[in-house]
Amino acid sequence: MTVEQESPAQDSLEDKIAVAVDAYVELVASGTGEQIADLFAADGTVEDPIGTPVRTTRDEIVEFYNVIANMDTRTTVLNWKKIAGDTAVFEFVLTTGTAGMNFEITPVDIMVFDAEGKITSMRAVWQPSDLKQL
Repeated sequence: MTVEQESPAQDSLEDKIAVAVDAYVELVASGTGEQIADLFAADGTVEDPIGTPVRTTRDEIVEFYNVIANMDTRTTVLNWKKIAGDTAVFEFVLTTGTAGMNFEITPVDIMVFDAEGKITSMRAVWQPSDLKQL
């Protein structure tokens, strides 16, 4: 198989990953835990932040994202993304507000995807000192 013959499949996966990353960042700002979990493969995992227990079931993933979804306010801004093969790395700013307090964090997420563009692994790089009260 030539490089030209391989490119369309690779571009297709990269396109799926790019769409999934954009949807993820958008849904963190406006979606439900269920909607975010829909971006994951059936056996997808979340380790957020790296070093904490890995969430391995859909229910755990929904519960995790519902914490964000239940905030009074939330916005996201995608700063940058890089995609190579089945992996995306991206940085975004998440600003949340609840009970009159506002917080901002800028994680770097590392996601691995399956052939359908579903997230099989999400690992977030940040530490508690990165969470800023505004």
